[in-house]
Amino acid sequence: MNSVTVLGAGTWGTAIAAMLERENDCKVILWSALESEIRELKTARRHPKLDELRIPEGLALSTDISEACKGADIIVFAVPSPYVRETAKKAAPFIKNDAIIVDVAKGLEKGTQMTLCEVIEDEIGGEKGGIVALSGPTHAEEVAVGLPTAIVAASKNTEASEKIQKIFSNSFFRVYTNSDIKGIEICGAMKNIIAIAAGISAGLGYGDNAKAAIITRGMAEITRLGVAMGCSGRTFESLAGIGDLVVTCTSRHSRNNRTGFLIGKGYSADEAVKEVGMAVEGLNALPAAIEFAEAYGVDLPICTTLNRVICGEISAADSLKELMMRDLKPEI
Repeated sequence: MNSVTVLGAGTWGTAIAAMLERENDCKVILWSALESEIRELKTARRHPKLDELRIPEGLALSTDISEACKGADIIVFAVPSPYVRETAKKAAPFIKNDAIIVDVAKGLEKGTQMTLCEVIEDEIGGEKGGIVALSGPTHAEEVAVGLPTAIVAASKNTEASEKIQKIFSNSFFRVYTNSDIKGIEICGAMKNIIAIAAGISAGLGYGDNAKAAIITRGMAEITRLGVAMGCSGRTFESLAGIGDLVVTCTSRHSRNNRTGFLIGKGYSADEAVKEVGMAVEGLNALPAAIEFAEAYGVDLPICTTLNRVICGEISAADSLKELMMRDLKPEI
């Protein structure tokens, strides 16, 4: 039996932990830095944002990171992206040398131009048994109730990604592998930004034509940046690329899309995040994406215009007009 520690008891961390305990013959510990969060989970055996999920009795809950990580075969990072470095630093002394590290958070670190797996590696002092990015169109609300889902395990270490593929797969959760870990991470971070833009468009009252254009041109931006960074162009055609972008831009479960919708309706970014009530990773990734674009000399018009909206330099309504009136050019 594989021992798994999930760091982060948000919706995705909780859904993954419950699935592995219930369906995948794993011994799981779910950790949170918030005592109130663990106390509520222990008492109710439910997550407040996942009404239909019953937390298995065998799933251990802890606020002690040393206890949670000690001896674990797999460490899953599921904390919001701004807390990945801090959590990795706390966990590092207790992670055994051959443990496989799995990151399911999606984001980029501002100031360092690092992906989250690079941040984790930087703090734990090496790759241990391998670092894997697990990413794709995977809303926690659906995984929590066993709806069919497909995802990608990406790593430079083929043995590690194949092991995670085997351990995490079950009758409703299908895992593919990919060696382009940086490309997969760029997809996961950038699609949240584009989803906010798609939400703004809907909030302004624009229709499916505009949404389809934002998704398509957003994918062009993500691919352009990824290829400039040395990633494989084919990665962006994957589940973690176009698959995750489509679901995040269209699903009722998407907090990024919902945040954008509220901004389009006139909310400030802070007001929208408060209304959504959960981490909005697109806003966390946006400043880093602007840094990446400048560093690699890549034009990201949707991301750049969205950043101006969030910074209060332009209204949401004017932002769409500005994008529509850019210089005309070929599509390809």
